[in-house]
Amino acid sequence: MKLFLCVLPASAFAFQAVPQSQQASSRDSVAASAFGGGRKPTLSPKDELIALAESNPDALGKGIGFWDPLGATDLDFWGIGNDATIGYLRHAEIKHGRVAMAGFLGYLA
Repeated sequence: MKLFLCVLPASAFAFQAVPQSQQASSRDSVAASAFGGGRKPTLSPKDELIALAESNPDALGKGIGFWDPLGATDLDFWGIGNDATIGYLRHAEIKHGRVAMAGFLGYLA
């Protein structure tokens, strides 16, 4: 119970909205660093995923890089387009990760 009361306030910060300017600037900085400098290219979501994977500094990121064995970044779910499909997959991954974390906290309690 004590653990739950300690984690509860901290988990509330995970649901705060980030202003669009901060989201765009962090995404652009990753893309700019991946492509060598201060220019900010306009990238498709797939290119952003590749740039993010290749700019990952840890050993796993350097060793594997961009890895999509099922080709999910080339799919088109429900005819919404490739860019919207990648956005849907990102949203689903975040949602399922939060559910898994909540389930683990329930298991601990």
